[in-house]
Amino acid sequence: MDKNQQGIQYMQEGKWEEAAKIFMEAIDENPEDAVSYINFGNVLSAVGDGERALKFFLKAIELDENAGVAYYSVGNLLFEKEQFDEAKNMFEQAMQKGIDHGDNYFMLGISLMQLEQGKLALPYLQRATELNPQDAEAAFQYGLCLAQLELIDEAIKQLQQCIELDEEHADAHYNLGVAYGFKEDVQKALAHFNRALVIQPDHMLAGYGKKMIEKQA
Repeated sequence: MDKNQQGIQYMQEGKWEEAAKIFMEAIDENPEDAVSYINFGNVLSAVGDGERALKFFLKAIELDENAGVAYYSVGNLLFEKEQFDEAKNMFEQAMQKGIDHGDNYFMLGISLMQLEQGKLALPYLQRATELNPQDAEAAFQYGLCLAQLELIDEAIKQLQQCIELDEEHADAHYNLGVAYGFKEDVQKALAHFNRALVIQPDHMLAGYGKKMIEKQA
């Protein structure tokens, strides 16, 4: 087992110090290997040191401009800093460099949603749900995007899929309440607002939605 493989095993075991040490040894032994920089950056990200992690991911890109995973990792760090446009660019580059997994499509989609570009986000969020069909949050965000584009019936299907995967997803119940309210199905709207409030009693939007629906009932 080489040092990168050993380091990854340490990460899987939660042994962050051991992982960091062995990745640093790998970098010292082969300073032109982008993979070691990516792995060390992943350790730094995992322990909350995003600023240092960013430097290692950027070094990996400098060494290998086709290191798609590094672009994805930089995108995540930029997203956390709410630099959504820069994050979007990184996720797009990751895709161009061959990263074809659901998480990248998901992050690209929600970056575009943060930039209020729902129509552009839609196909990426759809692809994320296709690649990660058991991901409740992907289903939720896709449903939310559909709802924002007023594709209500399609949104309901995705939000229902979300709560099938995660029955305790309060925001999915709230948004189902809104969707059913839009369709003037008072009973279903009220049921979902109530469920959101059972899960999260301080869900202010669900409480407001419930009051509005009860006025209509």
